[in-house]
Order: sequence, then C-alpha cells, then structure tokens
Amino acid sequence: MISAEQVTNRAGDEGVMPLLTLDEFFDGNDDEGCIAPNQWGYRRPALAELAERLRAIEGREDVAWVRVQLHPETLEMGELAGEAVAICTTADESVRAAWIEGFEASGVIPELVDVYHDVPEVPQGATVWSVVWD
Repeated sequence: MISAEQVTNRAGDEGVMPLLTLDEFFDGNDDEGCIAPNQWGYRRPALAELAERLRAIEGREDVAWVRVQLHPETLEMGELAGEAVAICTTADESVRAAWIEGFEASGVIPELVDVYHDVPEVPQGATVWSVVWD
C-alpha cells in the first residue's frame, strides 16, 4: 500500500493527486473508511471484497485499466481518502451498471472527478467512467 507521504511527494508542489493502481491503494489497506466512508456499514462491501471485485473488473478484456481517484483531503489529513474509482472501458452502460451493483455507489459519471496525473493512456474506443459515492 502506498503511504500518504508517498502520495504527497507524487502530488508535488502543485498538489495534483496521482491516480493510484488497485495494488497501491488496496494492498495492505485495512481502513474501511478510506473509500466511501458514508456507505461503510450501510451495505457497501467490505474493503477486501471491493478490491476483489474491482480486480475482477480490471481483468476483463473490455477494460483497459481501473484506478482509485484520491480526494484532495489526502494531502491535508495525511491519510488515504479515496473519492472515486475510475474504470477505462469499452463496455456499454448496462454492462458497467452490473459491475458496480451492490457497491452502494451514487452513480457513474463520465471522465475523472478531478485533475490527476499518472493517468494511463485511454485506448481508442474506450471511455473513462468514475464510480462515485456521496
């Protein structure tokens, strides 16, 4: 798992957050409140299950990559705070909706929720969608 200090270093003087790989965010992370904290305890899957399901999505042929989008509070709090999950895919809306069923997400929006660096290439025909929680 990446540390908040490492994220701060990667954010640089401009404070532009990096997109994190699933391994960077989830491996060794046991803080259930680090992503969708308002939904934890209200049917959001446990962190380990969420990571497992996102890894399964990332392994699909119609998915180029999956990344965790950090909340800017990460820099202020010194703790990882996931704001959304980005999925780069060619899958249509009904397929994407099935993937996140049970995530207790507020929805899926096109593009990233903020400006990030370390954004992988988006292949031709693919779109980045953000799974968001309020």
